[in-house]
Amino acid sequence: MMQKKTLNDNQHGRQLINFEKPSCIALLIVGLIGGASLVALFSRAPYSSSALFCRGGAWQSRPLSKSPVTQLDAILHYATTSIMPQQSIDEISVTFNVLKSVGPCNFLVFGLGHDSMMWDALNPGGKTLFLEETPDWITTTLKSAPALHADAVAYRTKLSEADDFLKHYRNEPSCRPNNSDLRGNSKCRLALNMLTEKVYNTEWDLIMIDAPRGYFPEAPGRMAAIYSAAIMARNRKKPGVTHVFLHDVDRQVESTYAETFLCKKYLVKAVERLWHFEIPAATKADNSDYFC
Repeated sequence: MMQKKTLNDNQHGRQLINFEKPSCIALLIVGLIGGASLVALFSRAPYSSSALFCRGGAWQSRPLSKSPVTQLDAILHYATTSIMPQQSIDEISVTFNVLKSVGPCNFLVFGLGHDSMMWDALNPGGKTLFLEETPDWITTTLKSAPALHADAVAYRTKLSEADDFLKHYRNEPSCRPNNSDLRGNSKCRLALNMLTEKVYNTEWDLIMIDAPRGYFPEAPGRMAAIYSAAIMARNRKKPGVTHVFLHDVDRQVESTYAETFLCKKYLVKAVERLWHFEIPAATKADNSDYFC
């Protein structure tokens, strides 16, 4: 049965999907969170914090396993709200299935929104960090969800300049994959060189790109997030691949940058507006000036 939905912009410019009959999708989300909790409780021994997580500050001191209260908070939230996550249940399930197979894990999410409690709850025993463009929105969100961890990011890009950034990447040696790093990289304008040390010092098993905003010319766009995710994946030292999920691939900038930096050869699943990539670490033989 089709559900009527309306798109509205809130004061922070986020697109909200307000379902008039949200009960079905809410129950599905609650079921996913409950299932993740049971899997973590009965099927997996927690990893050691020294093996998985970065050191220093509150990031290190946070308990390894999420409190059952955190899980219950998420269940209560989605059982009682009329505002649902932007991703469909089929899109959410793609990431959920990977979290089940590799978790508990390090999960980096670009964007802090109405789905953040869900992503945090679906990674029980792991570390989930959100990168958000609007500091005021972080403050507002953490008032109602204080268990979440979020960092503010001051992007150096504008969506209207997306074509120019591709030209810049091709002409700027510090952007090339064989000699690029993020920390301190001021020459490559696509490199997120302003992140906190806990981002740079953590090897991320999953990266979700569902932000920053990318639907009006002055918005930051997702160019730098996509490029930086590719760099993080290539610089991985742990065994295995980095799972990168990109949402809104129906938009030209997202699809073009994905094909340029995340590479179609690493695309393993496409569901509606979501692409899932499995990106291996770069090897010494990877000396090309291009990512793909």
